[in-house]
Amino acid sequence: MKLRYAHVGSEGDIQYWYGDEAGKRIPKATGERVQVQVFPNSQLGGVQELIDGVRSGAISMGHHEFASLARLSKDIAVFNAPFIYRDGAHALAATDPQKSEVLIEFNDKLAKDGGMRIVGRLFRGARQMTAKMAVRSPADLQGKPFRGVPLQLWTTMIKGFGAIPTPVEVAELPTALMTGMVVGQENPLTMINANKLYEVQTHVMLTGHMQNVLPVFINERVWQGIGADDRKAIYAQFEALAQDTLQQANKAEQDLIGELKKKGMTFVTEQDGLKLAEFRERVITEVNKDFPSWKPYIERIAAVK
Repeated sequence: MKLRYAHVGSEGDIQYWYGDEAGKRIPKATGERVQVQVFPNSQLGGVQELIDGVRSGAISMGHHEFASLARLSKDIAVFNAPFIYRDGAHALAATDPQKSEVLIEFNDKLAKDGGMRIVGRLFRGARQMTAKMAVRSPADLQGKPFRGVPLQLWTTMIKGFGAIPTPVEVAELPTALMTGMVVGQENPLTMINANKLYEVQTHVMLTGHMQNVLPVFINERVWQGIGADDRKAIYAQFEALAQDTLQQANKAEQDLIGELKKKGMTFVTEQDGLKLAEFRERVITEVNKDFPSWKPYIERIAAVK
């Protein structure tokens, strides 16, 4: 059996490495019975084409954000919610397709209504807050414009930060920060470094407010057409890859903290007075208000060991 695996990640992104490794490991683990041809960098289309393609079977499998599956499975975007995970290890535990009860429940609905199921996941790291001053609590951002991704979930989160959500395209972000159109933004450290935001921001707050975990999904008919032993082998490979991405992301974060300090950025942690519990409480309150149906899922995800 030959699987077509598509994703939108480009070279240098952990997504690209993950897809490449899956393409090598799965054939080996299945005695070459399951072959994988990987199409990275949106070669088979953007996100919409990817989801539609996996649903129809034109594409066997792929990976992207949980939110991109929302029209196939109501409330599945809860796995993208801010402050829902304690850390990366918790994010992987809560999204384990074989052990997490809440993910298994969503998977049943996804297989029934969307014609696909989640069989793995990868970890891309945590998003952190930056600003041109130290931010220790939501009060420090009260009434200040803060860059947000133009999606409802980000608008909700930034209101919880205490700030005024202000949409800015990534390409325009350095200019917006330099001119004071916005006082801060949030992104993984990799992006903060790559986009040279250390030139226009002075402080990084280690809020870890979003743990970025992406699901790997496969067409349900294709999955059922794979033998039980090979399905088991594929699960094992995706689990090993998930843990590899967690280790890589944690190491990259530690390396980048040192690098960004050398470039003049000051890091603010709970030891420095960062009121993480206050941010978490405020943000979750806003999420509960704007996404009321998520509350029971958030509680169940929080309880995952």
